[in-house]
Amino acid sequence: MSRPAIPPASAPTPRTAAALPRLYLPEEVAAVLGCSAWWVKDRARRQLIPFMRVGRAYRFTGDHLAEIIRMHEAQPAIPQQRAGAGAPAAKLRTSQPSPSSAVPTARLRARPPRRARQSQFGTAA
Repeated sequence: MSRPAIPPASAPTPRTAAALPRLYLPEEVAAVLGCSAWWVKDRARRQLIPFMRVGRAYRFTGDHLAEIIRMHEAQPAIPQQRAGAGAPAAKLRTSQPSPSSAVPTARLRARPPRRARQSQFGTAA
């Protein structure tokens, strides 16, 4: 008989081992991010973070993990510079309608209790 065309899994070649990316489980990603595996799976299910599906399982590469970290990174706010450095700052007012020009609203009235309505008709529950 001839040798099989595909080598057995027990003898991986060095070239294929280097070409395949490392796939991380949601539990491993959660440990790195410091969150729960449920959060990782939920975000992947809603397609809010990058992922890969192998069958019905979620898997993540190192690039996916780096992108997730970049997506949730918070940058410090840049302070706004004033238009006139020497001039005093003018207070900004938001345009809110005055109470007199507001649209009149109907006054809400409470509904009578159910017991009171049933006794009105003289029927027993």
